[in-house]
Amino acid sequence: MTTKHLPKKLRIGIVGAGGIVRQRHLPGLQALPNAQVVAVCNSRIESAQQVAKEFDISEVVGDWAEMLDRRDIDIIWIGTPPVLHAPITISALEAGKHVFCQARMAMNLREGREMLAAAQARPDLVTMLCPPPHGMKGGKFFQKLLRDGYIGELWHFRLLADRDTFSDPLAPPHWRQRTELNGINCLTLGIYAEVLQSWLGSPRRLHAQMKVSVPKREGYIVHVPDVVQVFGQWPNGVAASLEWSGVAQFPPDETLTLFGRDGTLVYNFTTDEILGARRGDKRLAPLEIPAEYVTAWTVEKDFIDAVVSGGSPEPSFETGVQYLEFTEAVNLSARGGHAVELPLP
Repeated sequence: MTTKHLPKKLRIGIVGAGGIVRQRHLPGLQALPNAQVVAVCNSRIESAQQVAKEFDISEVVGDWAEMLDRRDIDIIWIGTPPVLHAPITISALEAGKHVFCQARMAMNLREGREMLAAAQARPDLVTMLCPPPHGMKGGKFFQKLLRDGYIGELWHFRLLADRDTFSDPLAPPHWRQRTELNGINCLTLGIYAEVLQSWLGSPRRLHAQMKVSVPKREGYIVHVPDVVQVFGQWPNGVAASLEWSGVAQFPPDETLTLFGRDGTLVYNFTTDEILGARRGDKRLAPLEIPAEYVTAWTVEKDFIDAVVSGGSPEPSFETGVQYLEFTEAVNLSARGGHAVELPLP
């Protein structure tokens, strides 16, 4: 299926209708006049039937592979855990389907590179990853302030991304804590790696440590860390300290703070507020985000428009490989006890 011979409505098969698919993607797709979800497949047939009933989807499919040979499906929309991202994506592209894939891109960097190679082998097909909502609203204005020299030369920055998601030691293991489903992904490491990559560029060197605070949950041995701390070096010698936690009770807001020669900028991801102060000011103060810089969630429309026009929407698979490289470097550093230089070979 190429962009030259498209039906009036692009027909979509959903594989994995989890929380984000039900909360954002399905409502977004159903609001588009040129898109139609025609089939859904979940790991459990009962949950797929519930989704089909809730969103008036005509067909429930028991095995995602059954969608690939169907001529009445143009797009495979992947919402499964990362364990299935690479096999479904590669198979769908080989079958001539456009692919939208949930974040995180893959289980590890190797799989991400295989997905990118499959996409590059079919340039007539559109691929896209789900962008992070973190910083979406005010990110363009934050970057403009930085480009315009609001803080002068950037000297160092700090990211705090602490949550209490896994703070109950008696809770069962979440699927995100299962290596066999999530690979090397942990916490919001990849999300913020993608944000930092977009706003500040890619790091040159990382030194990390990780911890599993609750190593056993209901008999399951947890290997996915729930605390990650990273010291990094970005281009031009910019120093960084980054912290993630899933076991921080009463956590502070998630923030990125940039310290420069002439001032400080803060993006509060919890409230989507920007704070700033320049030399001579007494304290940080809110900076209003101009309406023309506010970015809304239009992910589903962006992808469908790209399929119609043959465009290249972001985040691309190239972007995904870059944030997987960050996550891989953090894992290599923490498990090896040494700094890691980037880019990785």
